[in-house]
Amino acid sequence: MKLRSILLIALFLSGISSLYAQKKNESYQLHISQATSPIVVDGVADEPAWQATELATDFWMVLPMDTSRANVRTDVRMAYDSQNLYLSAICYHGDVKGPYIVESLRRDWSFPKNDNFIFFLDTFDDQTNGFAFGTNAAGAQWDALLYEGSKANLSWDNKWTSAVRNYPDRYVLELAIPFKTIRYKRGISRWGINFGRQDLKTTEKSSWTPIQRQFPTASLAYTGVLVWDQPPPQPGPNISIIPYALTGLARNYEEKTPTQNRFDAGLDAKVAVTSSLNLDLTVNPDFSQVDVDQQVTNLDRYELFFPEKRQFFLENGDQFTNFGYSTIRPFFSRRIGLGGVPIRFGARLSGKLNKDWRIGVMDMQTGRVDENGLPAQNFAVVALQRRVFARSNVGFLFVNKESLDYEPVVDKPTYSRYNRNFGVEYNLASANNLWSGKAMILKSFSPEPANSSTSGSDAVYAANLQYNSRKWLISGQVETVGANYSAEAGYVPRRGYERGTATIGYTFIPTGGPILSHGPILTSTYFFDPAGRQSDNETYASYALTFRSRSILTGWVATDYVRLLQPFDPTNSGRETLKTNSEHNWTAWGTQFTSKPQSLLTYGFTTRYGGYYADGTRLNLTADLGYRFQPYVSLAASANYNDIRLPGPWGTTKFWLVGPRFDLTMTNTLYLTTFLQYNEQVKNMNLNARIQWRYKPASDLFIVYTDNYLPTMGQPGSFSVKNRALVIKFTYWWNV
Repeated sequence: MKLRSILLIALFLSGISSLYAQKKNESYQLHISQATSPIVVDGVADEPAWQATELATDFWMVLPMDTSRANVRTDVRMAYDSQNLYLSAICYHGDVKGPYIVESLRRDWSFPKNDNFIFFLDTFDDQTNGFAFGTNAAGAQWDALLYEGSKANLSWDNKWTSAVRNYPDRYVLELAIPFKTIRYKRGISRWGINFGRQDLKTTEKSSWTPIQRQFPTASLAYTGVLVWDQPPPQPGPNISIIPYALTGLARNYEEKTPTQNRFDAGLDAKVAVTSSLNLDLTVNPDFSQVDVDQQVTNLDRYELFFPEKRQFFLENGDQFTNFGYSTIRPFFSRRIGLGGVPIRFGARLSGKLNKDWRIGVMDMQTGRVDENGLPAQNFAVVALQRRVFARSNVGFLFVNKESLDYEPVVDKPTYSRYNRNFGVEYNLASANNLWSGKAMILKSFSPEPANSSTSGSDAVYAANLQYNSRKWLISGQVETVGANYSAEAGYVPRRGYERGTATIGYTFIPTGGPILSHGPILTSTYFFDPAGRQSDNETYASYALTFRSRSILTGWVATDYVRLLQPFDPTNSGRETLKTNSEHNWTAWGTQFTSKPQSLLTYGFTTRYGGYYADGTRLNLTADLGYRFQPYVSLAASANYNDIRLPGPWGTTKFWLVGPRFDLTMTNTLYLTTFLQYNEQVKNMNLNARIQWRYKPASDLFIVYTDNYLPTMGQPGSFSVKNRALVIKFTYWWNV
């Protein structure tokens, strides 16, 4: 892919973007005024202040059809005082009687499985970034950072309060969002706003503004306008100090070491430089409250991706970590401070300079790890983004990873002295949300080539364009990643290739009957090596049926061709490998089903059967089962079974991945989660139990117990302890 081609695509994308400059739902306006009396957040909404506010009602249906008004009524009112933004919503029940449907009282629940109300704030009215707050019908909170127009990062967490009360014909919720919790620019008196409601009993999803059914209600392109009677009040000094203290016990039984005691303490701070620009500071951070990564069966030839969940990296994190594509990320924050590498301190300045400019500057310092000769390292990142046209933007990114005072140590791994990346990208997002795309150029800088045994470019060129209408989905993407491109602080699992992908899909929308929508999707992907020879191809055709009950059934068939560029064990279990340049062809088929979310008992399954490497076969079966005693108890179990049959020397390989989970949510601030993961492929069983008590907004007490077991050789069903740990952590969010 040549640079000239990328520039031509970027010009084409900008031409598409400039065709749609008007905000889609400009006529939907809600006027907000200062509260005329105090508001108590108790789920009653009977204060005189609410009666003086403007009413948002008469919602539009999004599902099952997006061409009429909603059948289930929702009334929304908003007000504010000097400290908080307030919202009340009355969510009336529809014609279908019965109790509300929720998973549990756990925070950040799954949207498809809960009766809920969420509102979306676009405080800069740029239709790109924002905030979301809501509750399910039982009162469990849900908050998220919105980025790239409609995507939600649920790992973000901040201070706000809410209350829900249930009545025979409705449930009522009230929320108070402190102005210190959100970011907005001084003097702006127009924000983007929308409200979304889901009622599973009637299978209706609705929105205050009209939204086409193929888009989520979080789509900021379809927000209305929140009109302030005067610019929102400034929150005043906004400094939050978040100290933590941690203690625990740990023992490694494999190495037969004695029990180790642990005590640690650290500090995070958030300083609002302006109402839209935030400075995050951290000293000796700890992230033990983060959920353990879900284990997966790994039959991939390349590194797997696990998302970032650590709070420090999340606010405005999209500007850093979403630069590029899912498999071409010049910066990936999980490279910092995991795997036993200590973070000493860090700072991050991020936010809006004005409606058009965003900035992000981050610097993190890690400590030495003498066991493997890893030196202290510094990670510095600078991101700048400029909005163009209605919703598109141009982004710049610079990443520098540097080893400090580093001299290689004999018999220890060798590390690079530095690795740098510079990139620029154009992101298309049309005002009507139908067109999206990207054109990107990256270049890396290292003291020596990433692969000194090969010649090749140290640059990346990539672009894509997608059209997503009510019935059509059409997209294409091209990538060129040089053999010597290197992103040590990023996530680029594959180098030295050219790739082309095309997708076309069509959706049929019946006007009645049990099927909500159905249609085919065809995707074909080709990979080529630097010499221009084909190395991979997958052509995938599927047909999906979505029922009005919200259950989904998909059938698919795929053909694969692989020419291995390096040795590969097709079982990924440390056995013999297939040879470089060996060629493999196969065809496989499968199904996927997800049951309707309204039932207390939910389930799903997938099947896959067909060819595999070396003229072998692979059978893969997965199943998920859940039952809830709403709203307090949720039980779940998942199973993944593989049966791989290959010629010698592999023969037949079978392994299970099993993971039961138990959630007890005693209140919406006190949770117990216990899960067990048995992974036969890596011969490990993990038990994790975690109690979380949110005794104040954004302040927590965690008690975490972890066990890892190893199957005992020659004794089926018997396990020996590998390691064991108990951690107690206390955090407190203090507003100065």
